[in-house]
Amino acid sequence: MDLWSWIAWFFWAFVFFAYLMVLFSILGDIFRDSSMNGWLKAVWILFLVFVPFLTALIYLIARGNSMTQRSMAQAAEMRAAQDSYIRQTAGSGGSTVDDISKAKALLDSGAISQAEFDTLKAKALAG
Repeated sequence: MDLWSWIAWFFWAFVFFAYLMVLFSILGDIFRDSSMNGWLKAVWILFLVFVPFLTALIYLIARGNSMTQRSMAQAAEMRAAQDSYIRQTAGSGGSTVDDISKAKALLDSGAISQAEFDTLKAKALAG
């Protein structure tokens, strides 16, 4: 095989990979869209199976803007869930320094013994 055959092969491999990415993103969008009923989803999928290139082109032209909006909404939901999880995780464990300082205050006030302080300190440092 000469150099141009390799270049052509890589080009067509890239085109095929890009085409598969478009098909999978369309399938994901079809299933993500809650405004479309099941029969319409089935029709889109049937057309994607039997006339894939033309159907993908029509879908991108007809529903491209709403596809972008749904994708952005899903990304925003995922970001909000991630931020909520991070806040919840950071807030639930508390700060190690805060836990130790509270335990030290209890020890200084005489509310707990040195052994109890050591236990609380070990728990705070462990997790």
